[in-house]
Amino acid sequence: MRTTLRQADRYDQRVDRLGCVTERLVRAQRALADHDIDALLVTPGADLRYLTGYHALPLERLTCLVVPASGEPSLVVPELERPAAEAAGVDVAIRGWQETEDPFALVASIVGEVDRIAVDDHMWASRVFALREAIAAEQVLGGPLVAALRMRKEPSEVEALREAGAAIDRVHRRMGEWLRAGRTEREVGADIARAIIDEGHETVDFVIVASGPNGASPHHEVSDRVIEPGDPVVVDIGGTTAAGYCSDSTRTYVVGGEPDPEFVQLYDVLEAAQQAQREHAGPGVTAESVDRVGRQIIADAGYGDAFVHRTGHGIGQETHEEPYIVEGNTLMLAAGMAFSIEPGIYLPGRFGARIEDIAICTEDGLDVVNRTPRKLVRLP
Repeated sequence: MRTTLRQADRYDQRVDRLGCVTERLVRAQRALADHDIDALLVTPGADLRYLTGYHALPLERLTCLVVPASGEPSLVVPELERPAAEAAGVDVAIRGWQETEDPFALVASIVGEVDRIAVDDHMWASRVFALREAIAAEQVLGGPLVAALRMRKEPSEVEALREAGAAIDRVHRRMGEWLRAGRTEREVGADIARAIIDEGHETVDFVIVASGPNGASPHHEVSDRVIEPGDPVVVDIGGTTAAGYCSDSTRTYVVGGEPDPEFVQLYDVLEAAQQAQREHAGPGVTAESVDRVGRQIIADAGYGDAFVHRTGHGIGQETHEEPYIVEGNTLMLAAGMAFSIEPGIYLPGRFGARIEDIAICTEDGLDVVNRTPRKLVRLP
């Protein structure tokens, strides 16, 4: 579906609200110079939104931001997409191309003779190869360079993440309206998806309703399984707000009866592990140490092999981005970094549980944006 004027107006408002993208481009150019890279090429996706405020559609026609290490950036767009780019308030020169023109040759003419160019990590392979033919230069990944910029959120971005967190909290607080024994996961998931929009998101990114044994699959979505009395149910949900920032929160519920006693024991361990991770995380500690703190508690209780994923992921204009909270990541957490803290315990064929909050590192601590109860919630 084409971008409508109404959508473009929202994008324009987002740019006004989230600060001047010009400064982001300046910082990107400094990073290019620091890494001896002559230009950065970015096609539609989160990196383009971050650097320009333009939520371009990923069409077969080439849209490409050209950021030289020095000089003025340009946005190459199909001529028929120029109105949408202009309506989005893009603060760079727009270079349109006609249907019979070669857009890769246009990008090459803007870049000029260079030695090294960076391409965004999510660029289609066909684009990468076409640019390789058009520009005689070494290609390197641009993702790490842009990720380093995006990882430290600006104050306006922090506020957008807080609002997204509050919106998904409102959905969790309404769970008793839909989640009950006798309904299928799919039925409950449909109600949750509608509520995600109603409570302040523009899009639904994912809905996981994993009941009983399905809770042991961390990325189960929904199925036609009927929820039974006493079932634990993992509900992991998220969306994107009009500001372009994501929510992601998981709570585990028990519906319509008493759960297996071992599940209660397991959940107590999980709650203690997640609390310890929240208390440990903050500026000056490593990402891997946050993972290690909770993982040790879970292992000491005998469930080490049942914690099968990393503790968390960064979040912003994408649900999953840097920094990743996992063993081996020695990155020191710093103010402005936003990430999930979501340990889980999963017993195949039986049940599982996960608790997830989005947290933002501050100068002197941690701001946890999700405020719904973390204790096991029992619903009628």
